[in-house]
Amino acid sequence: MFKFAPEGYPYFIVFALLIIIAAVFGKPWMIIVPFALLLFMFFFFRDPDRIILQDKGIFVSPADGRVILIQNVNEDIISSYLPLAKPWLVEGDEGGFIKISIFMSPFNVHVNRAPCDGVVKMVRHTPGRFSAANKDEASMLNENIAMLLEGDEGRILVRQVAGFIARRAVCRVKEGDILQKGQKFGIIKFSSRLDVFLPINTEVRVKLGDKVKAGESILGMIKN
Repeated sequence: MFKFAPEGYPYFIVFALLIIIAAVFGKPWMIIVPFALLLFMFFFFRDPDRIILQDKGIFVSPADGRVILIQNVNEDIISSYLPLAKPWLVEGDEGGFIKISIFMSPFNVHVNRAPCDGVVKMVRHTPGRFSAANKDEASMLNENIAMLLEGDEGRILVRQVAGFIARRAVCRVKEGDILQKGQKFGIIKFSSRLDVFLPINTEVRVKLGDKVKAGESILGMIKN
């Protein structure tokens, strides 16, 4: 059975109505464009089931796509990405974080999933630009929604970053919600980027250029 993200239904309705209007009031060839767009919307907003890896101490990918950045960052960098970050930085965070960025093309599944179990400590929307999501500056300058999770593995920051085409990120959770590893928490419409900041003691299990799947691919695991 096909499943779709709920954010796709308004698009399905609009293009279905355009097809009906073209069929009733226009010429047969006028159906082609809205029909093709409707098929693309079905494809884009697909929401396939995933087998979630439940091993303790691992972080699964929060997005489908291609790994475009793996970088150690310190708390000053975090503060520049997320103004007023100090309130959620705790003892142990001073060593920094490992940032992994995933680029989602229009052909990837765009539903986002939690990288680990945890309590949502913060959800913050930051207005910004809409430059191409695969560029490095997009991570800092583009419109984004940041979600902070706190669990047994530590504090993990996930940022849904809008792109040139994707100008709408949706975070379905709020502060105080409890997420399980692999649980769906949002979606970014059309091509976009997702940044995840993992604890500095994470052993990274991906490399640049790797293709990952939300909930199924392992980004890293806590070192013993």
